[in-house]
Amino acid sequence: MKAIEQSFSVQYRYGIYFTKGLFEPENNLFSEVLQQDKGTAPRKVFFVIDSGVADAHPHLVEDIKNYTSRHKDVMKLLAEPMLIKGGEEVKNSTELLQKLLEAVNNHRIDRHSYFIAVGGGAVLDMAGFAAAIAHRGIRHIRIPTTVLAQDDSAVGVKNSFNFFGKKNFLGTFVPPFAVINDSDFLLTLHDRDWRAGMSEAVKVALIKDAAFYKEIKKDATKLAQRDMPAMQRLIHRCAEMHVEHIGGADPFESGSSRPLDFGHWAAHKLEQLTNYELRHGEAVAIGIALDTTYSMLKGMLTREEHENVLELLESLGFELYVPQLSQQEPGIEQLSIWKGLQEFREHLGGKLTIMLLNKIGEGVEVHHMEEPLLLQAVEELKKRHHPQPAA
Repeated sequence: MKAIEQSFSVQYRYGIYFTKGLFEPENNLFSEVLQQDKGTAPRKVFFVIDSGVADAHPHLVEDIKNYTSRHKDVMKLLAEPMLIKGGEEVKNSTELLQKLLEAVNNHRIDRHSYFIAVGGGAVLDMAGFAAAIAHRGIRHIRIPTTVLAQDDSAVGVKNSFNFFGKKNFLGTFVPPFAVINDSDFLLTLHDRDWRAGMSEAVKVALIKDAAFYKEIKKDATKLAQRDMPAMQRLIHRCAEMHVEHIGGADPFESGSSRPLDFGHWAAHKLEQLTNYELRHGEAVAIGIALDTTYSMLKGMLTREEHENVLELLESLGFELYVPQLSQQEPGIEQLSIWKGLQEFREHLGGKLTIMLLNKIGEGVEVHHMEEPLLLQAVEELKKRHHPQPAA
């Protein structure tokens, strides 16, 4: 049988910008980013804003309206910015997804408009998913407001929505038009949110760059004390490393390997087991500690290196154990997180592929984990756990 075969490639290009006071009168960055589109002016823009960010920055909505008015030759605000609640629960709300799609329809937001999301990772995921499925794709600009979003989740090409009780069950691979990191948004973060994003930097340093790991270790005290220059260095290098990886051989994850998810198979399950009371970055820190301990017990990593990693995570302020880590599945003597391995494999497809550590700065992929050894790793973390006093 004779087949018609088609082959084509599409080049994606987008910028990740760093600034402060994005919507202040003297800052022209946002206007300049939009003008990279040589299409018809003014460009139509619509804003979705995390309500928690709006509360922390009471003048934000008015600043955006004033900014778009000052640059009316470049952009046109299609409607009042929409405020939506932040946090992981937004990715479980089909009602909210419907509301965003209704806004696209009601305000006649087309494929040449700009759907702009301002907020933490969950809001960006949710808004990006809505933008990707409406009209088969509306141009999307991300303005992340947390450390985790600025150094990791917002700089990539993924958008997602939780479904069937599973994290990121629905989603798309659609690169943004641009990502703009404004450091001023970090000033009002709760200490937990300041800390949470640092786990992603530790993760990528552990599997790819020993020098970056040493830099984080050197800056650990400053980072824990909310030193902004130290945090800006961490965010820039972490974002840079994520972008370098994403632009590599498998940007849309067609294979069954996802090296940047070191520590994440357990983290995703722990988020679910704690009803998302754990921040994603907090769960990732525990997942890193678990897989680092497993690597040591497996004989891949020295005990000295293992202790070095756990000490860094603790010095940044992370707790490395929660009771749900030891939770048993009802009716069977099996850790609940063990089920997370199967869910992780299903999410990626193909065979199970987990990143472990050969040494600091060098990850290695494995396709099998031993349940008794994992149980031992959990017990090690439980034994060293000293609960921190409530804030």
